[in-house]
Amino acid sequence: MVLSKRFSKDISPTLPSVEEAKDAEEEEVGYSLGGIPSRPPSRPLAHLSRGSVDNKIVPRSARSRSTTEEPQKQDINEDIPTREETEETVPDKQHKHSTTPKESPDDWDTDLEMEEVKHSYDPSGKARYLSACQLFGVVPVSYFLRHMGDSEFIMRHHGLGAQATKAIALSLVTNTSIVNLNLSDNWLEGEGAAAIADMLKENCYISELHLCDNRLALSGAKALFLMLLENITLQKVKLSGNEFDDQAAPYVSEVLMNNQKVESMDLSHNMFGDGSGEILGAAIAENTGMLEINLSWNYFRGKAAVAIAKGLGANIFLRVIDLSYNGFGNDGAAALGEALKVNNVLEEVDISNNRIAIQGAVRFSLCLKENKTLRVLKMARNPMQSDGCFAILKSIQANTESAIESLDFSEIVVNKQFDDLYAAVKTTLPNLSIRLGGNSDMFKRTTYKADPISKVKEYIKKNNLQATGLFENMDEEKSRRVTYEDFERNFMNTGVLMPKEEIQQLINFLDQDKKGMIDISEFHKALSS
Repeated sequence: MVLSKRFSKDISPTLPSVEEAKDAEEEEVGYSLGGIPSRPPSRPLAHLSRGSVDNKIVPRSARSRSTTEEPQKQDINEDIPTREETEETVPDKQHKHSTTPKESPDDWDTDLEMEEVKHSYDPSGKARYLSACQLFGVVPVSYFLRHMGDSEFIMRHHGLGAQATKAIALSLVTNTSIVNLNLSDNWLEGEGAAAIADMLKENCYISELHLCDNRLALSGAKALFLMLLENITLQKVKLSGNEFDDQAAPYVSEVLMNNQKVESMDLSHNMFGDGSGEILGAAIAENTGMLEINLSWNYFRGKAAVAIAKGLGANIFLRVIDLSYNGFGNDGAAALGEALKVNNVLEEVDISNNRIAIQGAVRFSLCLKENKTLRVLKMARNPMQSDGCFAILKSIQANTESAIESLDFSEIVVNKQFDDLYAAVKTTLPNLSIRLGGNSDMFKRTTYKADPISKVKEYIKKNNLQATGLFENMDEEKSRRVTYEDFERNFMNTGVLMPKEEIQQLINFLDQDKKGMIDISEFHKALSS
């Protein structure tokens, strides 16, 4: 149909001009589908039939391509994804015009992120220890890092101090390897002891604790013994040499009466004295769990010693007690003897070096006529002499049900009377062993009856010599008397090898009148006889 000029003129303002159409065509080339530019299918161009942004391939419709391009299209589009696949691989920022709602970060699969932030379980606590060292401003101890995975950790004499101990304690809260912890002689003092105590309220693996020689004093004693009222895993505790005095005794007493897990406790080399005797004695009487206690090297004397002994009389659990180096004296020994008459569980008692004299030993020995459980008795270095030892052994002989296997009388000298009794007791108790300081006969001074002339005669016989020929130089002076120096010089020239001590004995033998001169003729007579 042909349009009239008038109609064309009327609609011309509504039709685009050639330039406008060209611009529109260029704008259509830049039209975006899902963020990827695409040319409309109505204007296909062979060399622009596959537009791309960031190497993303856009599929084209088969109708927009000529038949001559079909083989090429088949080769090119062999691996081209579909539009849906393309949209899944395009980043979110390229879908800014898409109406599909974006996924929230909470919906993402975050396995990778979880692996990045997850920390593996550290049973030894090394990472925790390094962090604690930074916190307390101390240098990490390499020895601790190397051995904190061991079951037995011993680190004595390292001078750790309170701060370094805090770092170690913090890492041991979760440690599951160490069962025996030994930090003796490290100057922990009260502050370090408090850190260890706090750790042991949480740690349920450590069963043996050694904190000897750490100057813990009252504050350390308070922290540790209060901890022992809560801890249920510690079985052996050594707190020797920590300056515990009478003020610490009430805290020890609470543990002795209420803790039933600790089986062995070492409180030696402390300063418990008169004020501690009654408190600890009563606690020992009430103890129902401890099997071994060491109270040696303290100050239990007089009434304090008697109170400790009475506590032992009422105790029914202790098997071993060490009371050496305390100064029990005769009264303490007598009280201990009375306790052993009724105690039927104690197997080993050490009262060495307790100032027990003969009287105290005799009073103590009476208990051994009745006791049936004591196997080891140590009474070394007491001034009870041979008579005290004799009384002890005599009581054992009188008890047909005695269980004694070992007696220690070290550094106490006994006499023949004791030896004879020991020989008789051995017939009934063949397994009994006794340590002695020696027999008095061993120390009797014996006179050495030297006979230096015999040695000279032996030399003459061995070398087929004549006595007169051996001392030819002296023959000319047979009638002369010579000084000691002259005799020694001439005698050494004979070739007889004798030490100076024996030559002096020879001179003393020849000069029996002690006039300082030796008669040569008398010397030859002695050799000829």
